[in-house]
Amino acid sequence: MSASPRRAFSDRNALVGPTSAARWLLVAVLLAGAYFFYGFIVPVLAAMVIGFASWPLYRRLQSAVGGNSTIGATIAIFLVVSFIVVPIFLAGAYAVDEIKTWSVWALKANETGAPTPVWLLQVPFAGEWLAEHWARYVGHPGALGELVQLISGANIGTIYRGVLVIGSSAFHGLLTLLFMLISLFFVYRDGERIVRQLDVVGERILPGRWGRVSRLVPLTISSTVTGMGVIAVGEGIVLGIAYWIAGVPSPVTLGIMTGFMALIPGGAPLSFTLVSIYLVASGSMVAGIGLLLWGTVELFIVDKTLRPRLVGGPIKLPFLPTFFGLVGGVKTMGFLGLFVGPVLMAILVAIWREWLHEAQETPAQTPAPADYTDR
Repeated sequence: MSASPRRAFSDRNALVGPTSAARWLLVAVLLAGAYFFYGFIVPVLAAMVIGFASWPLYRRLQSAVGGNSTIGATIAIFLVVSFIVVPIFLAGAYAVDEIKTWSVWALKANETGAPTPVWLLQVPFAGEWLAEHWARYVGHPGALGELVQLISGANIGTIYRGVLVIGSSAFHGLLTLLFMLISLFFVYRDGERIVRQLDVVGERILPGRWGRVSRLVPLTISSTVTGMGVIAVGEGIVLGIAYWIAGVPSPVTLGIMTGFMALIPGGAPLSFTLVSIYLVASGSMVAGIGLLLWGTVELFIVDKTLRPRLVGGPIKLPFLPTFFGLVGGVKTMGFLGLFVGPVLMAILVAIWREWLHEAQETPAQTPAPADYTDR
């Protein structure tokens, strides 16, 4: 018996064939890699999202430097640090100081009770109802701690200590940021080669469909990050400046909160409307009405002019997937999840709609009814 038939006989009688063994070995290696490199998943995903979203601008930059990908990637990283990382870091540091002030007030209010603010009674149509709930949940000693315990399950002192130790976790955040920038550099420099390799693997996984799905992904990421991220940051900055001009306490923190709320449909109007009601109730009638009018005009300009130009992708996420993407992303990945979560939901929606479109184009063949007239 020759060697070839003997090998075929042993393969047929093996408990696990060589092909199956190779596949299971590949799965085991992938799972081990995901386990050992779990800490790098978030910065790599963030780098991919930023790279996909800014790829058209990077191509122009690369053309301007003569097609040199290394120089182009270096300049792009410098621009990302200068215009994204540094402003976010400064705004976050200032907001942490304001949040510490709020935490000190909350501890004192929980210890001695906080009287009902005068401006709360002046809120139109709801002043008495708000004052009643303030007296119940904030007015007497220990009430605020009970409310925090009921909502979050944590003690108010624990939350305050958590705010104080934010600075101690800055080193971990800086490492994550460093890994993200390193990954983004290689995404810019080797992006085209990575895409070609993904196309080869993707065609083996989804033959005949990978071409359509893979082309939707960059458009979807660019649309989601540009439409939700850039506009949300812009609204947070513009309305934050408006809060500062109107004399609202903690304008930076409220501006950041407004930017986060702008990621959700209807969140920005709710934010500046509540701040306007606070100004009117506290006696600043002109500032409150002016803020409401300015926010309405700014939102109208953004929705009618900027949003259609910036949001040019094929996917328009409904409210529910957007909300799930935001909440799930923040819970899983923290701040970066604000962008990664909606992007993943947008990709899932894009794939789902692609499958529906394909199913509608190729309906199932149903057999024709039998003809018994000649029998």
